[in-house]
Amino acid sequence: MGALPRVERTPDGRRLVVDRLVDADAEAVWTVFTDTERWPEWGPSVTAVRCDDRFVERGTTGEVQVAGGPWIPFEVDACEAYRWTWRVARIPATGHAVTPLVDDRARAAFEIPLYAGGYALVCRRALSRIAAIAERAGEDAVE
Repeated sequence: MGALPRVERTPDGRRLVVDRLVDADAEAVWTVFTDTERWPEWGPSVTAVRCDDRFVERGTTGEVQVAGGPWIPFEVDACEAYRWTWRVARIPATGHAVTPLVDDRARAAFEIPLYAGGYALVCRRALSRIAAIAERAGEDAVE
């Protein structure tokens, strides 16, 4: 598991960061983060996604269904160098970042706006799911 959530300076200003080491390479983790079809697998608050782009890039738009309830529009603001950010209902939401490490491991992180600090628990659960998916993909590639 990662360290306790902490405030860090990010390209979007000060954010609460929740992170985790993953026993998979950065590309595998990045693929899980950016694959819109997989978001419901790892996002505890995401039930479904409607999006024309399978993998996010700057300008990607769509809708997420939150906890089986309403559909909420989203737009990806930035997507480069293993980091993407988005707005949900036009409100700045989480950043998603991957840092390559030695030995084919990576650090996966969510950057949470300070006003949404309570979301850290949801992000912690999502990171566990992301790690499991990315690590399983790495094992499948070896077999």
